[in-house]
Amino acid sequence: QVQLVESGGGLVQAGGSLRLSCAASGRTFSSYFMGWFRQAPGKLREFAAVISWNGGNTYYADSVKGRFIISRDNAKNTVYLQMNSLKPEDTAVYYCAVALNGLRFSPNDYDYWGQGTQVTVSS
Repeated sequence: QVQLVESGGGLVQAGGSLRLSCAASGRTFSSYFMGWFRQAPGKLREFAAVISWNGGNTYYADSVKGRFIISRDNAKNTVYLQMNSLKPEDTAVYYCAVALNGLRFSPNDYDYWGQGTQVTVSS
């Protein structure tokens, strides 16, 4: 059974940093794009970042570009999201996901999802 488990969320002050991890089990995802999405209360789930199978290509939403860094360790079947210079508007539940059909930016095009981890940024 495929499982994605996020960790690393928490409460941080504005300007601080957090590092999210997403560990995959039940299947090897080293051949697929993996992404991070977030969903704030009352809002739709939105794209944050995505990384290619070998980590050679990364893409970011404009809202996080220059502050967030996505990376992966295929030996550990794990993807990371380093979040720096956090802002209150980054407050959301963060989800990792796997896209089996190439580079995708819409959450509707992702096939496997984690349960999410809460990130709260205080002002």
